[in-house]
Amino acid sequence: MLEDIFKSAEEDMKKAVNHFKNEIAGLRTGRASTALVEELKVDYYGSKVPIKQLGSITIPEPNQILIQVWDSNAVSAIEKAIMENLQLTPQKQGNTLRITLPPPTEERRREMVRLLHKMAEEARVAVRNARRDAKEMIEDMEGISEDEIKRALERLQKLTDKYIDEINKLTEAKETEILGKI
Repeated sequence: MLEDIFKSAEEDMKKAVNHFKNEIAGLRTGRASTALVEELKVDYYGSKVPIKQLGSITIPEPNQILIQVWDSNAVSAIEKAIMENLQLTPQKQGNTLRITLPPPTEERRREMVRLLHKMAEEARVAVRNARRDAKEMIEDMEGISEDEIKRALERLQKLTDKYIDEINKLTEAKETEILGKI
């Protein structure tokens, strides 16, 4: 029974960390990343479709994203989605869109760091919520001694600390990347 609670809590904590990783992958650092455009939704024949399903996305240069669109009818819809969501104007060459990323200003970098810290705190809160739920289940268990409860709660805290530490390391690495101190 205890093992099921730990397994469930750890799965929830892993999900929170993975969600955080995916969120920060889309943060612009001045360096091109496919994550910046992959999930952008495009109005394609009446439904919202992510760009990654409409073409191949590559990084030919550190500050460029190249999108090879498979259906020529989707090129203008993708171009519109990029201009609306990223405030960037792609260059169109047939079925190819080339996005050149300008280096971010110092003010923009600071703004991204603030956003990163907000996202990190949300991830930490999700991990703590998983801990709280598991803690309540452990404390409500029948037929378990106080010593066992105490050991289980200590183990739960170590698990929580492990995932919060992972979030902190990811945040630190991304902050360094955004501020360009590499």
